[in-house]
Amino acid sequence: MKTINRLKAVLFLVGACMFTTIAFAQTPAKPIASPRDSVSGKIGDATITINYGSPSVKGRKIWGGLVPYNAVWRTGANEATRFTTDKDITVEGKTLPAGTYGFFAIPGEKSWTIIFNSVANQWGAFKYDASKDVLRVTATPATEKMHERLIYKVKPQGFVLIWDELKVPVSIK
Repeated sequence: MKTINRLKAVLFLVGACMFTTIAFAQTPAKPIASPRDSVSGKIGDATITINYGSPSVKGRKIWGGLVPYNAVWRTGANEATRFTTDKDITVEGKTLPAGTYGFFAIPGEKSWTIIFNSVANQWGAFKYDASKDVLRVTATPATEKMHERLIYKVKPQGFVLIWDELKVPVSIK
């Protein structure tokens, strides 16, 4: 009789463990707060690809708040944004050789410094080193309709960063 009761207890525990495992397996994964995204397009003969973390506004003050003015920003979330061109291009009138770059900016209220850095794979801007900059150019921000999520668009005349109520177009030839 004791053996049967022990067997029942063991079978009950095994069944409970299986049920618990199945229940936890059915729990949906929490969405990533700033998922990676990527955009590609042609500008002339060059293929441009921008790979970035796409944060949301979530009711926060972005410009001059979450993203401070006059400080280096990774132009996305988490890993630094990567900018790739398969051909030499001209960015705001200056030559950028083909390659993959860490893409950073120094936002300002009236103008932005756009930075292409030779260290493409880095976390955020924590180890950003200005001595590794390949090219710096200036771009002018403009107002834009509200975009909850940061996005980039590649267009025939260049690319544009859009987030919150701001866009920053960058001319490429």
